[in-house]
Amino acid sequence: MVKIVGKFPNESLPLYSCLNNYMPKNQFKRGELYSFITGKASTAISRRLQKNFKQAGVDITIEQWSVLYHLWKQDGLSQQQLCDATFRDKPSITRLVDNLEKLKLVKRVASKNDRRINMIYLAPGAQSLQEQTMDLANQTLNEALVGVTNGQIEIAKEVLQVVYDNLK
Repeated sequence: MVKIVGKFPNESLPLYSCLNNYMPKNQFKRGELYSFITGKASTAISRRLQKNFKQAGVDITIEQWSVLYHLWKQDGLSQQQLCDATFRDKPSITRLVDNLEKLKLVKRVASKNDRRINMIYLAPGAQSLQEQTMDLANQTLNEALVGVTNGQIEIAKEVLQVVYDNLK
């Protein structure tokens, strides 16, 4: 019986050992779990973007911005479509839309075809944030990618897309 519980190399059979012994295609060394690496980078970018928003006087969260981002791409999405686009659950999207409504950045409109479905539309105040926040997002990505070549970026995008496609 394999015991996976354990925080230190001396305890039982730690997770990295299981991955290396039972998943021979795993190319990561001890302590380099893939999700940890990508999660760490994603968190660092999100924190920097939030900091850049704050310094620029943009008073929305990264989570709220992600909803606005998808509405800028296509206005008038249902709450379920926003869930799918942002990989968030329904209660989270409901809370985010509630808060964006309070900020007068979006408005809910009952669907003409099905009143149970709320369509989310950008309010005029959201349009004025688009250019500023997209510029800040580009600035943040440029900060994050200092020293990374275009070739490395393309390889990373390809690898992450394959991983995503394998698991969706």
